[in-house]
This record gives sequence, structure tokens and C-alpha cells, in this order.
Amino acid sequence: MPTHLRRQTYMARKGDLERSWHIVDATDKPLGRLAAEVATVLMGKHRPEYTPHVDTGDFVIVTNARHVALTGRKAEQRLKLRYTGYPGGQKAETYGSVRERRPELLVQDAVRRMLPKNRLGRVMLKKLKVYAGAEHPHTSQQPIPLEI
Repeated sequence: MPTHLRRQTYMARKGDLERSWHIVDATDKPLGRLAAEVATVLMGKHRPEYTPHVDTGDFVIVTNARHVALTGRKAEQRLKLRYTGYPGGQKAETYGSVRERRPELLVQDAVRRMLPKNRLGRVMLKKLKVYAGAEHPHTSQQPIPLEI
């Protein structure tokens, strides 16, 4: 095959990409659908330059996490479990009470579980900024609204 017809697959490098900022209003959005869209942007799968072993994603700001929707009876029935590290130290809390007490944690956990479970996933999660209310300190980054 002649060499002038060969195609080379583009693989992004660490410093090649310009990161942009996106903002999402979580009011009345189902938690899982919101988390899936946000995880896609954090990983960079919305870009044509997506490379699996490089962090090609953008920053995402989620506002109004307090008003995220939990469909069905998940607010009363679904439990968030944690472990203190001591014998008998498993603690359980309903999603509804977590949404009232720390809504940022609810959204962040849902997104974290949709990211890769390795070093790269932990780096991607640092680009997620979640706020319970409508105010956020990132206005100088001029975030682009992300429709879900």
C-alpha cells in the first residue's frame, strides 16, 4: 500500500487541549441522567479528540444540587452506606436525608461512580464543582450552559 494513503490515528497529548467550562442547573433533573451527561463531559467523550488514556475532558459546574430529582421512591428507600472503620461501624442514610443535609455529596458520588476507577478517574473528578445553591465562584471562567 502506498505510504501517501495511510491514515494516522490522532492521539491527544497532555498539553494539547484547551479546557472549557460548562455549567449545569440540576433543578428537577433526574440524578442518574444528570450524572451520566456530566461524566461524559468530564471524560472528554463529547470531543472528537477523545483519547482513553489522556484526560481530555472539560470542567463542569453543577448548581442547585439541592433540587435534583430522585424518581420513584428512591428518596425514602435507597440508602447511602458508609463505613467508619470500626467493627459494627456501618452507617446507612436515605438519599432524601443526604439531599437535605449535603446535596453536593449526592451528585458527586453519582458522577464518581460513572468515571474510570483508576488514577485518571480521580483526576477527572477534580474538574467537577458542585454547589447546593445557584451561586458559584466561577463566573470569571465564563462557563457555557450545558443542556441535559
